[in-house]
Amino acid sequence: MSEDSFRFTILASGSSGNCALLEIGSEAFLVDAGLSGKKIGERLESLGRSLEEIRAVFLTHEHSDHTLGLPVLARRRKIPVYCNEATARALQGELGDYEGWRFFETGSSFQVGSLSVVTFPVPHDAYEPVGFTFSNGKRTVGFLTDLGFATKLVVERVRQADVLVLEANHDLELLKLDQKRPWSVKQRILARHGHLSNEAAAEVVGQIVTQKLTDLFLGHLSEDCNSHELAEAAVQRKFNEMGVTHVRIHRTYSTQATPSLLL
Repeated sequence: MSEDSFRFTILASGSSGNCALLEIGSEAFLVDAGLSGKKIGERLESLGRSLEEIRAVFLTHEHSDHTLGLPVLARRRKIPVYCNEATARALQGELGDYEGWRFFETGSSFQVGSLSVVTFPVPHDAYEPVGFTFSNGKRTVGFLTDLGFATKLVVERVRQADVLVLEANHDLELLKLDQKRPWSVKQRILARHGHLSNEAAAEVVGQIVTQKLTDLFLGHLSEDCNSHELAEAAVQRKFNEMGVTHVRIHRTYSTQATPSLLL
């Protein structure tokens, strides 16, 4: 890769684990670490990268499907972890007094190497969950992986993105019919601090899409209560209503990395 190239790969996305790779030239960064350290290492190696090359990890929130691999990345590899203090406190039982915390205030912007980072609050049932945009000065990637609804601030922030990772967690009918989840869990998922359904994700896309947006990754799909076809169909219906034809829709997987996108 050239020194100013910007490459994006989702290593995993789904209810069982979430992790993405951002590369600017020789610099490499992870967004969340919801796979085991071993699996993260294996998927990096498949892309010609290694854990030793990761400059930082950025955390959206403390839930295990976003932080499972942190003990390996932090304790063994000593990789700096960027998050707000509430998220770090929630993880102290796993990481203790880790010296590699790098705290930011939710809503702040900062620079890590060649990467410009913008943070903003999102409504989700975690201690202080955040969304991100990441930029190399030319192209911007936005992350909305866990949220119950999109606030005006969320929409404003991610409308700057060329590439967006957006949660499309569940199909409403499949969730209602699901026999594995008790009603209390279904209520949590459906709440305003829960997860976006396919139709809700489509409505968010309708508020966000601009001529600047070129690529949309539909992420965090439930393995039991959703499918790629249902999620894509909901978003495509919204695009058809709006006459949007310039945005590519990408699938994400819990079991494998997506093809890398060179920005």
